Amino acid sequence: MNTSSPTRDAVTGSPLSIAVQFVLCGIVWGSSFLFMKVALTGISPAQVAWSRLILGALTLGIFVVLRRDRLPRRLVVWIHMSVLAVSFCVVPFLLFSWAQQHVTSGLASIYNATTPIMTALMAWAVFRVEKLKPMQIAGILVGILGVMVIIAPWQGWDLSQSVVAQLAILGATACYGFSLAYMRRFVSNTGMSALVFSFLNIGLGAAIMLLLTPVLVLSPVRLDPWIVGSVVLLGCLGTGVAYIWNQNTLRAWGPTRASTVTYITPVVGVLLGVVILGETLTWNEPIGAVIVFLGILLAQDRLRFGARTKAGADAAASTPASNRQVTPGRSPAGRA
Repeated sequence: MNTSSPTRDAVTGSPLSIAVQFVLCGIVWGSSFLFMKVALTGISPAQVAWSRLILGALTLGIFVVLRRDRLPRRLVVWIHMSVLAVSFCVVPFLLFSWAQQHVTSGLASIYNATTPIMTALMAWAVFRVEKLKPMQIAGILVGILGVMVIIAPWQGWDLSQSVVAQLAILGATACYGFSLAYMRRFVSNTGMSALVFSFLNIGLGAAIMLLLTPVLVLSPVRLDPWIVGSVVLLGCLGTGVAYIWNQNTLRAWGPTRASTVTYITPVVGVLLGVVILGETLTWNEPIGAVIVFLGILLAQDRLRFGARTKAGADAAASTPASNRQVTPGRSPAGRA
């Protein structure tokens, strides 16, 4: 999922349009876990990742051509975007696809919600683009506790399948966290439009997968209308159009508020898994998800303990907007 803006250009679209794009993005990304699960019944994990990147790149490329957007000319931008193509697309897509052979789509969608925790951790500990308050550090620890509740080590460690698959998904969300912090550090002022940024991110990932085709993708497939439909929706919609919706939301609302799409995707993913695939939830999975969400709220500094003083509020209100300090990677309008 993409929750960091490459640039702060003007956003077109009414507030209602942005809100609709936000909700649609959450629904589509929540459905992606169902699409992957269905696709895996006929094609390999590598073929799923390959297909979604190729179809996503083609979809975004059509929009770039129609809008006649210009691609960046500086080599350093292409280098940074190539790093993101690997860390934000190729590796996590492969990990998610492989892991969903061994875990339910609902559980995968719950783990995907750890992305904001991973992002806060990477931005603070690796790239040093944010200074976390003690309460935010506590939020990261609470999020880790929630993950442990979901893994349920008291039930035993199935190192051959389930636990390894869950760790693989956490590796994928760690890749997302690394990438989002990397964007904040290196790609925050490149001047790219939301569409061009999304196209380069997905397009370079697709180019890498094309190079890896002889190694990863050349294996037998079994196709039917459900598998083909799932792959097309996963690629064109989930890895294509939804990225534009997310970038538009991000530029209108800021990273903090836009990242609340994280709360929609697991609800959609779990619901579709239960209703369509007949998956079941164990008690620890929703409980762990609630603990993870609490950790996210704390890590993003959304919870306030104690009221602000009237004097402090008046001082903040009297400070000109141009003089207010903004934490790197956040928008003052982005707080919920």
